[in-house]
Amino acid sequence: MLTRVALRASADATHARLGGLGQWLLTMPAHHIAGIQVLVRSLVAGTAPVPMDLAQGFTAAAFARATAEIDSGATAYTALVPTQLVRLLASSDARQALTRYAAVLVGGAEAPSSLLAEAREAGVKLVTTYGMSETAGGCVYDGRALDVSFVKLEDDGRIRLGGATIAHGYLGEPALTAAVFSQDLDGTAWFRTDDVGHLDDHGALVVDGRIDDMINTGGLKVSPRFVEEVLLGLDAIAEAVVVGSSDPEWGQVVSAAIVVTPGSSPPTLEDVRGRLRGILPDHALPRRLATLPELPLRGPGKHDRAAVRRLFDHHD
Repeated sequence: MLTRVALRASADATHARLGGLGQWLLTMPAHHIAGIQVLVRSLVAGTAPVPMDLAQGFTAAAFARATAEIDSGATAYTALVPTQLVRLLASSDARQALTRYAAVLVGGAEAPSSLLAEAREAGVKLVTTYGMSETAGGCVYDGRALDVSFVKLEDDGRIRLGGATIAHGYLGEPALTAAVFSQDLDGTAWFRTDDVGHLDDHGALVVDGRIDDMINTGGLKVSPRFVEEVLLGLDAIAEAVVVGSSDPEWGQVVSAAIVVTPGSSPPTLEDVRGRLRGILPDHALPRRLATLPELPLRGPGKHDRAAVRRLFDHHD
């Protein structure tokens, strides 16, 4: 249950962080919070948003055409999910179009550091965002909370987000609302996420992943995101999702689903383990590997880890 006040607070804080009002390109469905916020920001700015033609799905050509429709001289902004950014960087026209934007927000899922580095080397002004529907979208930009937002870490690393953008709860779900939404005595609203994270040496928030995605193999914990980052450092791997799949001996084992870089041969499990040995601890090395034409998604840009787990369970 997001109020007008929460949505407006998010939009105003976003423009303040980015450096001013602008014209927005809408790249995703407006019924998702990221799409809604593009429309809200446009209303606040008094500018007409440019909607991408998604009739044929998200394509680099459609992005380049839509970018050309932005008013000449306007400060241009857009918001993407990582999978969209991957597709755009693979196209010379779309890569050039990305440099038109004063800021490109990237959120909805964790973006690999290699992808962010590639985009920035191409001259794209990226801003990573973290948040969810319950927080009116992104409320942490480049690891720093917006001016109207707050971040707290519980003892186990669970992330709590607070401030003016927090929803009032879930409609018709009082028990679920009470479990994750709270309010301080001073009236500050908080949302307890299912994510864990830590602060880096500069005090910026680093999201390590969802609590229920952590892999427990032989009593040792493995962060899927950490393994994914290392896998994406291999030339032959374009995308990767790491999950824990059930195993009678270890409880869970590290299992990786990958998409191969165009023109590369699919690596074998032995190849991958050999390349990663010495980079990852032995217990974090993948024990199962599946090569897919594309990774399953749930919502814009979010990998469907449950579907990947089922893939390995079915394989077993």
